[in-house]
Amino acid sequence: MTQSAHGLTTGAVARRLGVAPTTLRTWDRRYGIGPAARTDGRHRRWTPGDIAVLQEMCRLTSSGIPPAEAARAALVGPAPAPAAPPAPSARPAPAVAAAPPAEPEPLPRPARRPGSGNGLPLGAVRQECRGLGRAAVRLDARAVDEVLGSVIAQYGLVTAWEEVMAPTLHAVGRKWETSGDRYVEVEHLLSWHVSSALRRAAGPPAPGARTDAPPILLACVPGEQHTLALEALAAGLAGLALPTLMFGAAVPPEALDQAVRRTGPAAVVLWSQARSTANPPLARHISEVGWGVRGARARPAVLPAGPGWAGQPLPPGTLRPRGLREALALLGGLCGTAAGADAGTGRPAAVDQS
Repeated sequence: MTQSAHGLTTGAVARRLGVAPTTLRTWDRRYGIGPAARTDGRHRRWTPGDIAVLQEMCRLTSSGIPPAEAARAALVGPAPAPAAPPAPSARPAPAVAAAPPAEPEPLPRPARRPGSGNGLPLGAVRQECRGLGRAAVRLDARAVDEVLGSVIAQYGLVTAWEEVMAPTLHAVGRKWETSGDRYVEVEHLLSWHVSSALRRAAGPPAPGARTDAPPILLACVPGEQHTLALEALAAGLAGLALPTLMFGAAVPPEALDQAVRRTGPAAVVLWSQARSTANPPLARHISEVGWGVRGARARPAVLPAGPGWAGQPLPPGTLRPRGLREALALLGGLCGTAAGADAGTGRPAAVDQS
């Protein structure tokens, strides 16, 4: 890393923090977060103190704080640690009733102003969604991982997916479509880290996982390459200790037919992101595949999932969940688990029957 007696160059600092050099120059120009020293009056040289301010700026913006507000806080410095509680006095304190357990921290209210701070079309979204978008646009892999890990740990997989991950992915995709192939690197980086976070959330098989139960098959229809929603569903099913077989992107019809006949699944989830990939004949065929002895043949439940199936003609009895929460509730119910109840209500979630 290039370093002089006066400090690090902008390029060196950008590599250290995982941000673009243009981002550092913008922060300097707009918010005054710049280096203390400049050689020849022009070239920036960043000291350890300057870098500490930048690190705080990255941390704050990745948590969803708007850049201008984050800059003011970063220039002031991190908040001091809370003071240690006073030592207990010799006099015994009066007995008090035990406090009830703390309620889970509610999700912050959505921000009501449009935009994301970095040009992503996010609209009114959660603060963490803005932070994730900013970190992704900066290509700040460490901050992306920190935001993803934090929202999953604090709010759970379903809320993290539906209210933070999915909206940010959609916004990056829309930005790519309208920017002439720019932001491709942002979508790839974000998709990779979301996939990694979902796999970490799934973890190893639970000790109580049912090994004798028929599996749930997860597959994208032929021609469909988007797998992240299925990966979120796989992680949620792992949390319910339900056996799952993930086949991923663009599964050929013949391969899916053979997988169903060989494994006798309880359900088959067919993901389609776009109307161009939805395949009603395939859904109909899978719903008719049977196994077992004559007179007692079994068939799988078929769940066409994803926006591509909207308005498509589907066979009777096909169930279309309207999101991750409803898919988990429905599949949990099909497999006879109490975890299929809608979170917090104890009742099965509604499904769209087509």
